[in-house]
Amino acid sequence: MSSLSRELVFLILQFLEEEKFKESVHKLEKESGFYFNMKYFDEKVQAGEWDEVEKYLSGFTKVDDNRYSMKIFFEIRKQKYLEALDRQDKAKAVEILVTDLKVFSTFNEELYKEITQLLTLSNFRENEQLSKYGDTKTARSIMLIELKKLIEANPLFRDKLTFPSLKSSRLRTLINQSLNWQHQLCKNPRPNPDIKTLFTDHTCTPPNGPLAPTPVNLPVAAVAKPASYTSLGAHNPFPPTAGPANSSALAGWMANPSAPSSVQASVVTASSIPLAQNQVSVLKHPRTPPTNPGMVDYPEHEQFMKRLRPTPSIEEVTYPTSRQQTWSLDDLPRTVAVTLHQGSTVTSMDFHPTHQTLLLVGSNNGEITLWELAMRDRLVSKPFKIWDMASLPYQASIVKDAQISVSRVAWSPDGNFVGAAFTKHLIQLYTYAGSNELRQHLQIDAHVGGVNDLAFAHPNKQLCVVTCGDDKIIKVWDLSGRKLFNFEGHEAPVYSICPHHKENIQFIFSTALDGKIKAWLYDNMGSRVDYDAPGHWCTTMLYSADGSRLFSCGTSKEGDSFLVEWNESEGTIKRTYVGFRKKSTGVVQFDTTQNHFLAVGEDSQIKFWDMDNVNVLASADAEGGLPSLPRLRFSKDGNLLAVTTADNGFKILTNALGHRSLRAVENPPFEALRGPIESAVKVSANSAVSSVSPVNCKVERSSPVRPSPIINGVDPASRSMEKPRSVDDVIDKAKPWQLAEIVDSGQCRLVTLPESTESSCKAVRLLYTNSGGGILALGSNGVQKLWKWPRTEQNPSGKATASVVPQHWLPSSGLLMTNDVTVVNLEEAVPCIALSKNDSYVMSATGGKVSLFNMMTFKVMTTFMLPPPASTFLAFHPQDNNIIAIGMDDSTIHIYNVRVDEVKSKLKGHQKRITGLAFSTNLNILVSSGADAQLCVWSIDTWEKRKSIAIQIPSGKAPNGDTRVHFHTDQIRILVVHETQLAIYDASKMERIRQWVPQDMLSAPISCATYSCHSQLVFATFCDGNIGVFDADTLRLRCQIALSAYTSTSVLSGSQAVYPVVVAAHPIEPNQFAVGLTDGSVKVLEPVESEGKWGVSPPLDNGILNVRTTSSSTTSNHTPDQLQR
Repeated sequence: MSSLSRELVFLILQFLEEEKFKESVHKLEKESGFYFNMKYFDEKVQAGEWDEVEKYLSGFTKVDDNRYSMKIFFEIRKQKYLEALDRQDKAKAVEILVTDLKVFSTFNEELYKEITQLLTLSNFRENEQLSKYGDTKTARSIMLIELKKLIEANPLFRDKLTFPSLKSSRLRTLINQSLNWQHQLCKNPRPNPDIKTLFTDHTCTPPNGPLAPTPVNLPVAAVAKPASYTSLGAHNPFPPTAGPANSSALAGWMANPSAPSSVQASVVTASSIPLAQNQVSVLKHPRTPPTNPGMVDYPEHEQFMKRLRPTPSIEEVTYPTSRQQTWSLDDLPRTVAVTLHQGSTVTSMDFHPTHQTLLLVGSNNGEITLWELAMRDRLVSKPFKIWDMASLPYQASIVKDAQISVSRVAWSPDGNFVGAAFTKHLIQLYTYAGSNELRQHLQIDAHVGGVNDLAFAHPNKQLCVVTCGDDKIIKVWDLSGRKLFNFEGHEAPVYSICPHHKENIQFIFSTALDGKIKAWLYDNMGSRVDYDAPGHWCTTMLYSADGSRLFSCGTSKEGDSFLVEWNESEGTIKRTYVGFRKKSTGVVQFDTTQNHFLAVGEDSQIKFWDMDNVNVLASADAEGGLPSLPRLRFSKDGNLLAVTTADNGFKILTNALGHRSLRAVENPPFEALRGPIESAVKVSANSAVSSVSPVNCKVERSSPVRPSPIINGVDPASRSMEKPRSVDDVIDKAKPWQLAEIVDSGQCRLVTLPESTESSCKAVRLLYTNSGGGILALGSNGVQKLWKWPRTEQNPSGKATASVVPQHWLPSSGLLMTNDVTVVNLEEAVPCIALSKNDSYVMSATGGKVSLFNMMTFKVMTTFMLPPPASTFLAFHPQDNNIIAIGMDDSTIHIYNVRVDEVKSKLKGHQKRITGLAFSTNLNILVSSGADAQLCVWSIDTWEKRKSIAIQIPSGKAPNGDTRVHFHTDQIRILVVHETQLAIYDASKMERIRQWVPQDMLSAPISCATYSCHSQLVFATFCDGNIGVFDADTLRLRCQIALSAYTSTSVLSGSQAVYPVVVAAHPIEPNQFAVGLTDGSVKVLEPVESEGKWGVSPPLDNGILNVRTTSSSTTSNHTPDQLQR
């Protein structure tokens, strides 16, 4: 049988299993002989169904195939014989002896005689060898252990004991793709095709109206519940063009589906299609979501729809070789690192979305507090206060009632806003601009009674606030306080809300005190689902971080707690977790993290579950002092866990990475510290005001200033209001600050990535995988290389580290990822590369066509954009992996849709080739840079040019060379890199905030630069081999790394100039970066563990920074010329 036919059998097996055709599944397993189902075999042995056991085995081996097979059959028949004797059924025992065991007499006659003699004993346990034989159940279990060892050792079972790793409903997915392809071939494709059979190819009948537009990328939808179930023809997978909110669609109870496609136009990412307005019963009888953009979903009968599983998203695919990622208990934050006293009972907590050591806390006295955990500092404290009494009709009752507490605090997704809900009527919004200040933004009298929950959402790409309350209503507000939606339908106070989205579909789950779960679209059309939560009382719903899995946790009025995972495709409970021991007097709280763990506060401890295992994985009491039902909250990266204490405070638990982030106190995510630091700074800042205009000084705190002259490499404006940023600045004030100069390999951690081939081709483009476990390099010859760090005892996280040498990884086929370089002059080609956010696909070009590679197989999925013009820069659209921005060498930018293989827009504004592209979802813009030293800003919605500016080249320098752009994590500031400068711009205005130019010890041209993952550092490489680590806010140099620190003596003494041409920052570890050198080597650098950071922020000296400072105590034996080679 061919390989494809064999794979088809596996697809059919999966289909039969999903559809619960149990007998057919095992018949096909046996008849094909492709997969031995050990679980089924185990069940039959334990049940003593010996005929079925041997019948199933016969599909894979016979008694006399080999010694393993003979032993397997002998053990089974011997057990059957002993059980007959144990029942005193001598007749059956004789039958088994003659018909089943006789065959073994020819191989071991003595053994057969011994077995026969057991018939003469009243109890076969009188035989010494069988004296320890227990009961039947125990004997079967012991035998099973032996059988499994024999089966695993038997070469006939090789490669038959593991089922291939398939996405759910893969056969249905392929049929969907086929129907989609058939529909694309229709001469007159209809928007709502009525597909009633798979027996013949699909063709659309002539339409009565205009042609349907191309399907859009949205999840399977659902609409209001109907009175009856409609015909199959109403299940139309091709909608009209979706509006901003698409009122007919709901992504509720459907996992985001997708899978790699063999269809050339649909290989980048996958999502699914909203159903037509008249779609019904989807929530009760859902359909399998299609797996490709614009995918038709074929009709199915009732039996299918009862049992369908959602198809997981392509976003879940990862490139590592192991089929499943392994996890360790060390990944859980269980070590107490910080204990802080709030002063009143903590009722709600939330970590900043990007600055993981910033914790927002709400208390039962109505106070809101912002903590910097690394420095144990209470940055901001906002006691409850009504901002505008006149605007509140209920102000009198509020003032009389002293018991006003915070019910929820939350950060907006971009970290720019803070929301607080209170137990009486109100919500308050603050703005946070990165300083130790929360500014009043908006107060809303939101609900009658208490406001029970608050969350941020993005309907129609507009940041909004969603609230719910005792008045049984869910409301949606814009940031000006205008009420956009009012959702009514609950019959009890609404306890919690969970806004979510699937691709372009935005929706809200809500739970009420009567245990009802409802789902809402932003359309005022009523709820789309109505289900009962376990316990029928207070329940909270949360998605996993990647949005693929839905969980709920709650407590009944009787005190029974429930933690469950939902099957989104059916609206049923998929998994119920066990481990709750006591009746609760309140409601248990929970959280999810790392797409793998669940945590619940119960019984004065924290209990952890693996999402895939119903039993408790671990528990922690946080060294005691927790209330009976502690509240808890994970940081967004899962490395920190905040948990409330019984003495009106909270503790921070960490894993190893979290502990390291708390140590990095020199980079707090705010502009200034409080207390003595702040007062000291005011003196130094005032002394520098004379050099800067009063206007600039005023603007510096809150918004970017206009460009100003550069002194000693740094804008004066950036010096005027700067404040010390670290505890080191306070502790070591009396000591002279020294620039960290690293000139020897012993002063840092370093690893050189190994090569499996002899190649000195320089790495001109470098990327970390988004998971942080690998590095991808594109060489100037068009060949891409991948290195991966395996999970080992030395490196349990499996993340990239300079302490462990990674593996140069290749697929089993040995295939290389090689760009199309036919008829390409490699010396003139401009390589470019982009990686999908799920690490499944990489897109690259080296002067020729753009190739899309599968990261697991290295196979080319498709090619496009045949030159001329040649592609010079690539960037995935942040919200749709089907859309790619491609910079060209003719100065244009093509907005290309991979799914339909079509250039949707061509942007013109540059004069020379495109050298950089960066998207900002906050500002809804694309910023482009070119070899013409120009920056252009484009609207993502219309692709119209908003603005164009020239970067300011220092006098005497030519505007030549590449210009690169990188957005800060706030998606507003943007780093502009040119060989003549580093510059920070405010992208909302495209005004320059700061600029640094090469000088003194770092006077060579800049070859590359990028932000660290937390955007608090800038890593810059220079053409003389030096590397500079800068403070990202001030562009002040904090550490210089010489070429001698990361290269060998032979390289330093060689005739060829070696220096980094590209730098990449680790996506999780803020102090780790990698460089690609001109000699073809790739290095990963980290600070020594005792330091944990690259130097400290330079202090101010009367507002003027002394750029050249005393060198470190470590000296180098190399001459200055060698160091600058």
